[in-house]
Amino acid sequence: MTNTSKHTTFSRIFSTLKTAIKGDDSFDYTSGSIKKAVILLAIPMVLEMMMESVFALVDLYFVGHLEHSSYAIQMVGLTESVLAIIYSLAIGISMAATAVVARRIGEKDPVAASKAGMQAIIIAFAINTVISVFGFIYAKNILLLMGATQEAADYGVNFTRIMMGGSLCIMLLFLINGIFRGAGNAAIAMRSLWLANACNIILCPILINGLGPIPAFGLIGAAMATTTGRSIGVLYQAYHLFNGKSILKIIPSYFIPDFEQIKHIAKIAAPGVLQFVIASCSWIFLAQLVATTGGDHGSAGYQTALRIMMFFILPAWGLSNAAATLVGQNLGAKQIERAEKSVFTTAKYNTVFMATIMVITLLFSHQIISFFSNDVIVRKIAVEALQTMSLGYIFYGIGMVLINTFNGAGDTWTPTWVNFFGFWLFQIPLAYVLAKQFKMGPTGVFMAVPIAETGITLASIVLYKKGKWKKVQV
Repeated sequence: MTNTSKHTTFSRIFSTLKTAIKGDDSFDYTSGSIKKAVILLAIPMVLEMMMESVFALVDLYFVGHLEHSSYAIQMVGLTESVLAIIYSLAIGISMAATAVVARRIGEKDPVAASKAGMQAIIIAFAINTVISVFGFIYAKNILLLMGATQEAADYGVNFTRIMMGGSLCIMLLFLINGIFRGAGNAAIAMRSLWLANACNIILCPILINGLGPIPAFGLIGAAMATTTGRSIGVLYQAYHLFNGKSILKIIPSYFIPDFEQIKHIAKIAAPGVLQFVIASCSWIFLAQLVATTGGDHGSAGYQTALRIMMFFILPAWGLSNAAATLVGQNLGAKQIERAEKSVFTTAKYNTVFMATIMVITLLFSHQIISFFSNDVIVRKIAVEALQTMSLGYIFYGIGMVLINTFNGAGDTWTPTWVNFFGFWLFQIPLAYVLAKQFKMGPTGVFMAVPIAETGITLASIVLYKKGKWKKVQV
């Protein structure tokens, strides 16, 4: 290769990376290079999900060095497990918004795309108001139900109240990012998480440990910092959503409830929400099973490993989100073969990424865990949990792409049934039998995770090949 051709190649790569980070919703994802389309979407989506996963790790790091750190880590973990229901609702509704917006953009109808996005926001407000009030009032009861001891629940109840009370910002952060992703502008979604995380990283040590005239709030400070950071991220999203400079042009009349369109979005979102609620409830049951068989230290170790696992998995989820946008827009443009090629390309990249992460996790789990906890017993359990659950990383990566393929096409029922059978009728019974009947305790729970995820991925491959997702009308 000559110096001129090398320079041209590097210039092209640099230009693509620059466009991916800067964002360009005028790019046509229904034509041209599929690899470039995947890269333009995947890079900001991966970085976006990395930032989302940093939220939990920042909290985990700072509270892991507090007095009563096992209580603090347990409270962060259990609260995150409950918030997983909020995440499920947010992801489900945002997934429906992504599917509808992407399909309308593929049909070259940005006005309909804009209207659909705003109706999805109305749905989110209505649902989350009820959940946040309920979560704030019954925070302590929820912690006790999750397996926390009375002392741990008393210690962490205000942390949980703040996180549940401010959960609207979680839902809006996911939803508005889903709207931008559907429109093909994943860079704004990425930058909103950057800003939210920067605020969280700055505020966490200040509000937890105190600084000058600012008192130390301890564990409560972590909730204050996280909620504030996410709220600032939502404000940034709102600015870009309403400034009239993107392909989505928002006017006040789009916020008038259109019950026909709300019904249409809800029809897509309902099974999408259900599929993630099914998965989240499974994780909640596993957390409760670990807490009851492994005590406070077992629970803290599991929650530590789970947060680190999510740190690695969420970027892969971000990469797989590229499949949802590409499938939605290409089906809207009647480019079915191009949609299939987009899925294959995204799956290939995600497999390589997750295989690399699996090797890193297996080799360096001790060093990674020791950074987040000073407790020797917690570290030991966390290392075992992280190494065991990481064995299924490659299957996780493929499964994520297929789930997003179904969802991006609007076929939200297929992954819902897969999750129901895979999590509730396989993973939960398997974890219970291994933990209780075979007396394996938390180890049995850890083993059930990669086994079930592998089965779910294999089932998804079979259903993908049947091709029902190509025929769904949105």
